[in-house]
Amino acid sequence: MLQKLRTVIYHTNDLAAAKNWYTSLTGKEPYFDEVFYVGFDINGFELGLDPDMSKTQTGNHSTAYWAVDDMQAAVEKAVSLGATIIDPAHNVGGAIEVAIVEDPFGNHIGFITGA
Repeated sequence: MLQKLRTVIYHTNDLAAAKNWYTSLTGKEPYFDEVFYVGFDINGFELGLDPDMSKTQTGNHSTAYWAVDDMQAAVEKAVSLGATIIDPAHNVGGAIEVAIVEDPFGNHIGFITGA
């Protein structure tokens, strides 16, 4: 039934600021850039920014984890760009380490390494 993660959409009330923030975080320019949606291709996966806040509510009930090579570097870069650490990097078994940060727009971003 479920095959793989394809798209993660982050909602924002400031699309221009979010576009700049995610461009800085990922080092990639958006491939799709309109007033209603900004899309980034992250190694074949979609990271989308949606300015429509009409169906969003406070709270983060799910977190998508992006694979990273260097956990410390990923967390430090996100924090240097204004993210807040929600769940510091920690081992969850074997070589797998995870962390969660919150972007300046209230979205939680998971990082995972060793999986």
